[in-house]
Amino acid sequence: MDSRAVLVTGASRGIGRAVARRFAAGGDRVAIHHRDSTDLAEQLRAELPGDGHVVVRADLADPDAVRAAVDEAAEQLGGLDVLVNNAGVFGPADPPHPVFEITYEQWRQRWREIVDTNLLGAANASWCAAQHMRDRGGRIVNVSSRGAFRGEPGNPAYGASKAGMNAMGQSLAVALAPYGIAVATVAPGFVETDLTNEHLKSPRGAAVRAQSPFDRVARPEEIAAAVHWLASPEAEWASGTIVDLNGASYLRS
Repeated sequence: MDSRAVLVTGASRGIGRAVARRFAAGGDRVAIHHRDSTDLAEQLRAELPGDGHVVVRADLADPDAVRAAVDEAAEQLGGLDVLVNNAGVFGPADPPHPVFEITYEQWRQRWREIVDTNLLGAANASWCAAQHMRDRGGRIVNVSSRGAFRGEPGNPAYGASKAGMNAMGQSLAVALAPYGIAVATVAPGFVETDLTNEHLKSPRGAAVRAQSPFDRVARPEEIAAAVHWLASPEAEWASGTIVDLNGASYLRS
């Protein structure tokens, strides 16, 4: 396979970092997107195998910044073949917005913050990336969540944003197929990252691991492996699919 130009949003840490590593290990050139983690992003760029990797910065809640970042990635990489919509926010507290524990103003603010980044940010990045893929084909892979299906009672905006991402991905799969652009989605459960380590180290950690009959949570590399395959030429026929990656912790019919 020829080297591809890949943009991974939220690539400075967690799942996105593992995804960037997976693509680079396969010989691809990666644009590492971040919002406010310059040091981590630059460290990752220096560590990735191969040449031609770049760093781009944008707040995904800012539509103009999204377009500038996608265009910059395409310019520096010589085009764009793959977009991985990984960046997302859960909320500043746990639980961040239960209905009866916050004010109406806080409720509205949390919904706007989360939807602007998780759903509208991914939608805008997809539109911008598609402009670069229109004449060459490509892949868009979205990182959703099992929360889109099981619900997130303490963080309903998060669950809704990921459900919207699922629907967006399936709509784009149909719309973009005539241009050789396949769109697919992965829906992980709990993943072990630097942002979730505090949960796993707390007394609640055992209960989180017990959600899966494997009695553990996912490793970022397991999610990255699925994303990498869905972005491959062999996975075109998986366009429109949503792949559950939750270790049988939630089974949907």
